[in-house]
Order: sequence, then structure tokens, then C-alpha cells
Amino acid sequence: MKSWDGNPAGRREFMRTFSLGLGATLVGASAVGGPLSWLEEISYGPASLEALQSGKQLGVALVGLGKYSTGQLAPALQQTKLCKLAGIVTGSPEKAAKWKQQYSLPDQNIYDYKTFDRIVDNPAIDIVYVVLPVGMHAEYVERAARAGKHVICEKPMAPTAEECRRMISAMQKAGKKFSIGYRLHFEPHHQEMMRLGQQQTLGPIKRLVADNGFRFNNDTPWRVDKELAGGGPLMDMGIYCVQGVIYTKGQLPVSVTAKLAPNPDPKGLFKEVEAGVNWQMQFADGSVADCRTSYAENLNSRLRAETAKGFMELQPAFGYGGLQGRTSQGPMNLENVPQQARQMDDFADCVLNNKPTRVPGEMGLRDVQLLQAIYRAAATGQKVSTKDVVAVLDKTNSK
Repeated sequence: MKSWDGNPAGRREFMRTFSLGLGATLVGASAVGGPLSWLEEISYGPASLEALQSGKQLGVALVGLGKYSTGQLAPALQQTKLCKLAGIVTGSPEKAAKWKQQYSLPDQNIYDYKTFDRIVDNPAIDIVYVVLPVGMHAEYVERAARAGKHVICEKPMAPTAEECRRMISAMQKAGKKFSIGYRLHFEPHHQEMMRLGQQQTLGPIKRLVADNGFRFNNDTPWRVDKELAGGGPLMDMGIYCVQGVIYTKGQLPVSVTAKLAPNPDPKGLFKEVEAGVNWQMQFADGSVADCRTSYAENLNSRLRAETAKGFMELQPAFGYGGLQGRTSQGPMNLENVPQQARQMDDFADCVLNNKPTRVPGEMGLRDVQLLQAIYRAAATGQKVSTKDVVAVLDKTNSK
């Protein structure tokens, strides 16, 4: 294999050669989009290119083996090139045995929640990915920080801004990289929405619309447990709307208004959390974003931006695959890619090259502050200012 010599032409040739030799090794790549363009458009740093050549991968331990780890993250870690599944943390001996066999994990890389802190002595694990219910995020991020590991934490970051700040502080004290599991920042359709919106290709955005929700059937009861989930569909599904609006607009809202949706089961399924929320985010230039989320009805998975000259829209917008986009000028014609693999390889690239992640803990804090503002607006019926929200934006696609 050709070596990368540090110049752009050499880098391109290395990636081309590497990509052509890799196509057959990506599990299920044909189902999620062509792997070659995915690899060629990633801007890896020098240390990552060296790692690709040597075959060295950072070890990832998944903390919590629920549906997302089982159905998305573990399969994605069979596709990643800079990192790999190296360990697990689970309270289920049955799951531990199944995963050990399925992924050929050594005994010393399998932990439960009591033995988790021993991970400090395991050099095979570089990154801890916290995939637990929201109310447990802070504890395990802080414990991972004390163990000296880099951390990815699933969204939303925590139930409260205070916990978010504590998590950020712990990671800063540890001197390790910290990222939030915002996979869509690495997805081509959403990156195109960022570019179109932030560059004002069709003119300044006047209105945005974002909907995301589903009819909850209690298959994951923690989602309607206020202590574990921090809230209902706003925390779980509405955060995608908040994120999508902000990175498409390229600005933070100055205020929010909100109203709780009718609750069809206030003494049962939704006795602790809301059944749905309708809210509006107001921006300094007079534009607005109208958003909805629900656990009581199936909503369109949609992200739309309207301008005086036209529109851009994703529908479906927020799923793990099958995303489709169009503008007033025609379809986007973009590939669906392995989102989680992209996300985790990007974080590994940040670790290897000591560079900042585009989805840092501060962005997670920002979104929790906005979610709390929406809850306050719904509870009071008043417009709530967002002037104290941390000013963090992803503008990497606006150049």
C-alpha cells in the first residue's frame, strides 16, 4: 500500500487506494450507501492516516446494552476503521455471555456496573460510550473521566444543566476528549441543510418547521420514568428538532414559547412525563421555527426551512437511514451512509490528532438549557428568554 507523504495529492491517493481495497469489508455497506465516497470525503488527520495504514484501532467500550447499542452501535463498530468494539458494561450476565460470543470479547474487557471503575487499568479501552438512560449519564461520564478515558455520551446529555456542567468539568479535569452522540452532524443530508441554510443559498430563512414523534408502546419503560428520562418526548425526540433548526439556521433562538399537547393517559402511561409538546423558537431577525414532538401520535419526521426564494426539506429527516431531501430546485440526490460509524470514526480522529470535536459537551449543555426553557414556557404560558444559553454552534459547513 502506498504511504501518505503529508501532501494533499499523496493523501488523496492514499485514501483512494485504501477505499478501493476496503469496499468488500464494510458489513452491510450496500444497504446504507456506497462506502467509497463516504471514506474519500472524510478529512482525517495525519495520525489517523497512519493508524489506517497500520491497522491500529482505538478500543471502544459500550456502557449499557439496550436497543441502541445492540441494533446500531455494535453493528456500526464492525464498520468503523479508526475504532472497534473492545469492551462492554452490562448488568445482565445473559447479555454479557451473548456479546462475548458474538463479538469475541475477552473476559477482562467485560464489566458490570459495580466493576466498571476497574476499566482504569485496561489499556485496550480508549473510549467509553455511555448509552444508558439519561438520568444515569452524569454518573458514568464522571466515572469514565476518573478512569482516564475519552467519552461519548448519548443525547440528551443529562436531565439538568447543572449535571451537564459537572460532566464537562470532570472531563476537562481528566484532560480527555468529550463528545455527545449527535450522529446527524456527520450525515450528508443534514450537512447539506447546514450548508444551504447557513450560506443562505436560497436567501435568508424566514421560517423553519420540525416534527418528530411516535406512538409509544411502553417497550422501553424508562422513557416515561421522569427520574430516568428527565422528561418525555421533548427530551427523547424533540431534541432532534432543536438541533436541526439551530444548525440549519446557524443561529440560536432568542426566546421560546410552548404548549403541552393533550395527554390521552394522564393517570397511566404519561403520569410522570408529557405526552407531547408544541413549541416555537424565535430568532433575532424575526424568523421562527414551529416544532412538534409526541409519544401519543406518529408525527412526520421532517425538517424544513422556507425562504423568500424557495425551500429545503428533509423527510424522513431523523432516522438511522432512508433519509430523503429536496429543495425548491429539485431533489438532493445524496447517499445514506452508516451514520454511527461516521460519528465514532470522527471522534476517534479527534482523539488521535488531538483536535476538538464538532459536537462537544458544551453543545449538549446548550440543548439541555433550551429544553428546560421550552418546559418552562409550557408550564408558565409565557415567552421565555434564551439569553443565558451557552453560545455554541456547528458552522463547519457554512464556509
